[in-house]
Amino acid sequence: MKFYAIGSREILLAFKLIGVEGTIAETRDEVLDAFNRVTGRGGIANVPAGEIPRVLILTEDAASQIEQEEIQWQKTGKFPLIVEIPGLNGHLKGKKSLSDSIREAIGVQV
Repeated sequence: MKFYAIGSREILLAFKLIGVEGTIAETRDEVLDAFNRVTGRGGIANVPAGEIPRVLILTEDAASQIEQEEIQWQKTGKFPLIVEIPGLNGHLKGKKSLSDSIREAIGVQV
């Protein structure tokens, strides 16, 4: 399964150490450009159709800058699947962890 990451320099360095490619993006324009290239939104794909990543990893900081675009992409049901991870400073204020969401949805602590 192919992964791709978008986020800060430090996060991308960690992912590169385990073999995951990515794009350093800190501003909204950089994040949106990288997102469009990976997903092929707007016809700007930089990867052949057979090599589209199956999982796109976004830091919460990056995801918060393109929230509407991310939601629109998720509604299409196409690959890549988008996964948000906390940045170096932890979860953004107001963001729930996956465990919190599961606990709230089913009432079971994971």
